[in-house]
Amino acid sequence: MPSTTVYNMAGEAVEKLELSEQVFGVIPNMAVLHQVVTAQLVNRRQGNASTKTRAEVSGGGKKPYRQKGTGRARQGSTRAPQFRHGGTVFGPRPHPYHHDVPRKMRRLAIRSALSDKVANEKLIVLNELILEGPRTKDMVAFLDKLPLDGKQVLMMLPQRNENAVLSLRNIPFAKVQHVSSINVVELLTHDCLIMPVKTVRWIELVFGEGLSAEEASARITDEELDSGVPAETTDDEEPEDSASESGMTDDEELENSASESAGADSEEA
Repeated sequence: MPSTTVYNMAGEAVEKLELSEQVFGVIPNMAVLHQVVTAQLVNRRQGNASTKTRAEVSGGGKKPYRQKGTGRARQGSTRAPQFRHGGTVFGPRPHPYHHDVPRKMRRLAIRSALSDKVANEKLIVLNELILEGPRTKDMVAFLDKLPLDGKQVLMMLPQRNENAVLSLRNIPFAKVQHVSSINVVELLTHDCLIMPVKTVRWIELVFGEGLSAEEASARITDEELDSGVPAETTDDEEPEDSASESGMTDDEELENSASESAGADSEEA
């Protein structure tokens, strides 16, 4: 089973994290990776390049010279393709460049890219990401503490962290994005991946168990609530709670008990 080291904010290794074999331990499929990357890059094209044919170029309605007797080649318009300012033959026209890839292939490509990062020890997991404020200098110092071998760093977060976004946007070799925006091109473009433990759990739920992004986020939230339930009240704590609920201090309770005992003595007398 693949595993990776978990680091804290001080750059120290704190524990080993076991990763899902189904997500982070597959053999990279290079053919699927190539097809998915090609499709993603093609789908980025807008396809709005356009040229005008000789029928669309303005002007050229008059025959430039007579048909015979000039010794020149016969011409019917100065907007023919061989003339300057003429139309274009077989030029680009607006059309879509969409290339659809099956969902299973896209997910296999992402698992292949993640497994390659784990195999080459380019996946860095954090136990938590806590920043006091948006400060680029602190983020650079934090990245220097981590074992980053590559130049390009991609940080994927389970939820938006405004301090992390503002601290990373001025660093030329780093980029931050939400884990739901994970894609093959970004994984292959960046040399190292940085993600908290919650991001790893989200990826395992989506690409391992087949949950949707919303279901995975809800599952992680439920797990956090279950792990954060306060302990039940013990028997030793019950008297203190009852005393606090009465709203009386210790001195007031002693005075009340003394007055009750005095009243009982007077009745006996």
